Amino acid sequence: MSLDFDEFLKGLWGKSASESQNWVKWVHRNLSENHCPECLALDGCWFAGDKHPRYPHHPYCHCVLENIPKSVVEKKAEAYADYKKFDPYLFNTKGEETHTKERMFESWGYNVSDSNWLKQGVEKQGLKKYISGNYKLGLLNKYGQRISIRIEIPNKNTGATVSFIAGFMVCPNRRIRLTTPYGGK
Repeated sequence: MSLDFDEFLKGLWGKSASESQNWVKWVHRNLSENHCPECLALDGCWFAGDKHPRYPHHPYCHCVLENIPKSVVEKKAEAYADYKKFDPYLFNTKGEETHTKERMFESWGYNVSDSNWLKQGVEKQGLKKYISGNYKLGLLNKYGQRISIRIEIPNKNTGATVSFIAGFMVCPNRRIRLTTPYGGK
């Protein structure tokens, strides 16, 4: 088994295997007139280890996976959640949604006034778990690669911890974006 220079340095500096987790950047190369919409959506997206879409994605795929040091991911990765995903969407403050997600959060002691706290918590936990590779791949289509991340918050009524799945989209160049604050238990 050969050892590349980066692996040699990791051993020299005493870094553990988890600290040296491999990350990759999906790069779509324009080598033909036909372009796969999914590959175009993946261009520039970062993924942990082997938690990336099937590669090569299809026959005659021109994409490549470029290695990214985990230290770069730790410094540059970002998570973003639009406040509107909580108010009006999650808490249905305009009465336009057909879901009943607000009932679950209300049963845990949360209401629309907690939207900013929830937004910040989902961003912080989402980023931390994304960087650690603690996510599951979801649907991939022309709009991009979705991932699921488990979020934990205290039940304000009981003090116990409750958890749920939040949905994110992997965006190009180090960012994940919240698509739904509650995607399931």
